[in-house]
Parts: sequence; C-alpha cells; structure tokens
Amino acid sequence: MSRNEPYYFIGLMSGTSLDAVDAVLVDFSETAPKLIEQIQNPLPEDLRNNILALCEPGPNEIQRTGKLDSRLGDLLAESAIQLLNKAQIENREVVAIGSHGQTIRHCPEENPPFTLQIGDPNVISQRTRITTIADFRRRDVAAGGQGAPFAPAFHQAFFSTAKDRIILNIGGIANLTYLPGTPSVPILGFDTGPGNVLIDAWCQFQSHGSYDAGGAWAATGTVIEPLLDQLLTEPYFQLPHPKSTGRELFNLEWLQQHLRSFDANYRANDVCTTLVELTAITIYQSITLNFSDCKELFICGGGAHNQFLLRRIASHLPDFKVNTTQALGIDPDWVEAIGFAWLAKQTLERIPVKLASVTGASQDCVLGGIYYA
Repeated sequence: MSRNEPYYFIGLMSGTSLDAVDAVLVDFSETAPKLIEQIQNPLPEDLRNNILALCEPGPNEIQRTGKLDSRLGDLLAESAIQLLNKAQIENREVVAIGSHGQTIRHCPEENPPFTLQIGDPNVISQRTRITTIADFRRRDVAAGGQGAPFAPAFHQAFFSTAKDRIILNIGGIANLTYLPGTPSVPILGFDTGPGNVLIDAWCQFQSHGSYDAGGAWAATGTVIEPLLDQLLTEPYFQLPHPKSTGRELFNLEWLQQHLRSFDANYRANDVCTTLVELTAITIYQSITLNFSDCKELFICGGGAHNQFLLRRIASHLPDFKVNTTQALGIDPDWVEAIGFAWLAKQTLERIPVKLASVTGASQDCVLGGIYYA
C-alpha cells in the first residue's frame, strides 16, 4: 500500500555481539522500505562489560538488571534522538519506534520457558516523546514458540521471490531463513549456532581487538581438526528445528572447556581459524540437511564484513550463488534494525507476524507491548 506522505518508523537494535546500538529511520510509505538515515552508537565499555556479566548467573542480579535496564534504555533513547537530529526530522513526524532491547537470558526450553530483554521502553518513549514498541519476543514464547529468530518474517515480506532462496544473518549468533518460491509453502528459519560470538570472544581474550576485522587474523591460521571435531559434538547442532540459542550456551567458557580437554598448546590464530570454520560448517550443514535444493544464499549482519568467513561458507557451497543482501536492495548492516522498525509498524496496525512455522508457536501473534508517547 502506498501513502501520499512519509510513514516514518525508527528501528533500534542491540544484538548478541554487544558492540553498538544500530538505529535506523525508515519510510514505509511505499511497497519497499526506504532507509532514510542510520547511525551506529557504540556501547560504552563499562556498559558492555556489565551486560556481559549479567548474561551469566551471578550475585545481586535483580539490582544489576534494574540499573542496566534503565541505563540501556537511556542509550537507546539517545540513539533515536541523534538519528533524528542527523536526519533533520522532528519526533512528531515519526509514528513509532521498534526496539529489540538487549537479550540477557533466552531459555525457551526451560520449564516454564522464558526470554528476557532489557532496555526500558518507558525511558525511550519518555525521552523521545515517540510511541515505542518493545518486548517482542515474549508473546511468541507465551504461544509456545522459541521467541527467535524474528528476522524471517521481515525477510519473507521483502526478500521473497518466485525462486527459492536463503537469507543468512550472521550476528553474534547465526540464523537463516528459507524463503520458498511457492507462496503456499511456509517459511522456515532457525539459529544455526555461533556466528561471531566465539570469534569475538577469542579475539578479546587474546587481546587481539574486539573482533577480527575482515577475518584477517583467522586467515593466517590453520584449522585444528581435532578441536573442530570436538566442538561439533555440541548437541545443539543435532537438534531439529524450531530451535534458537544465545550466549547462554555459546560463550568463552564453553570454548575453554573444550580447549581444556586437549593437552596441546594451540596457536591462538589457529584457534581463531577453527572458530571461523565452526561457524561456516554449521551453516553449511544446516543448509544442506534441510534445504539442499535451494541454490541462492544472501548474507546480512556484521559477519557479512568477514571476508574470510564468507570465503569459507562459499567453499562449502560451491553450487550456490552467494551474495549479500545489498544485491536485494538493503544494506546488510541495517537489515535487522529495519526489521524491528517494520515489526513496530505491524504491531500498531494489529497485524499478526507470520512466525509460527519458524518458532513453533501455536499461532501467529501480534507482537510487542506499546508504550505510548
């Protein structure tokens, strides 16, 4: 549906990598979303470290969660304000903000299941004076779903075509979406396992920066085959979909536990190379086991900049056309944030998001809580 005037929404995304808040201003007045402006607001180091610490069980969690919820809400609000200033758009021109928040626990297999994101939407709405939609994941969990991944619904809305294709998002965790060329066939999607999360954690542990830019460090090493084989024994990789995961499972301690089972003193760059191969091979296995007939793969997320990782993925899928979502008209850096702007639009319009086939929920739901300006 086209509109005569701009139909502005803001998307705010803080992902598993915990490097920055992505903020986008999107116009949905035409059939395809139009990215008007974007910024990336780095997380202060102490905030990042405190959130990382909260992702693991520890003392005084309620007090720490409350403080970080408010502080992150303030950073998300500030990111939206900076975005509007850059775009020279007044807040009254924006219909709503969609904020993903920061996941600190994701436990859909617990009894009872739950998922928890922080980044107080009350603070965002109050500071920006813009209606804010947040807490998207818990409604899907309440309906029996995994509460993740959510990107497939957006991928279906804007990347579907008459040909089968796969959209692969490589953030801290990697997730893929299968988009069938036949409209009557439901979409599928799930988390394949670690994307950048282990690579980044290893780089930081080795004082080699916050991440491996372009995969340059990993490209100097050699895959440690016994270590790779050991990592691939993780039961998550054998689970059927629907499935989702996060830092609760894949973290530095998980890696170090596996490393401690070997007596060898491995070179640090070889471990990094092996982690890249772990990401590449679990993506490859997920695709070939489930969607072997599909031959198009489009990549988005921060991992799209890791050229070494992309080469390893392509080497496992020689018959595939491998590209980034730039080829489909959306910059790979901003797909997820645009997706949460779109989810906010769906919520305000009371449109159920088509995710049941992805998450395993009993029904498609209208997602998120609304915090009015």
